[in-house]
Amino acid sequence: MRLLPLAAAAAVGFTVLTTGCSTVDKAQACIEANRVLADTAAKISGLVDDPKAMEQALRDGAVKLEGVADKAGNTTLNEALQDLADTFKKLNIDDANAAVDAAQKVATDTARTVNTIAQECT
Repeated sequence: MRLLPLAAAAAVGFTVLTTGCSTVDKAQACIEANRVLADTAAKISGLVDDPKAMEQALRDGAVKLEGVADKAGNTTLNEALQDLADTFKKLNIDDANAAVDAAQKVATDTARTVNTIAQECT
């Protein structure tokens, strides 16, 4: 009979540890997402005159965002990061005009994602 309460206590302890890990994963994902967004923005800001390099920087940023999204532990955060990664991957930057347009779209979509991160990570 004493084993049942012990098993229940162990199950509760496991749940608390698992939940704690999820929270830590979420906090780490928030930090990492902001870092990836800042790094990507810094890279593309200097690449308006090099459309192919900008496109590659966005693709690289998308891969990193997908990695963070996979570890987020939060559905809303995961979806926001994945949506932004998809946006980055879909941009075709053929010339300087497309690069300017892409930079504006990235800024707008990134701002929306930053707001989601702020809401989910507080």
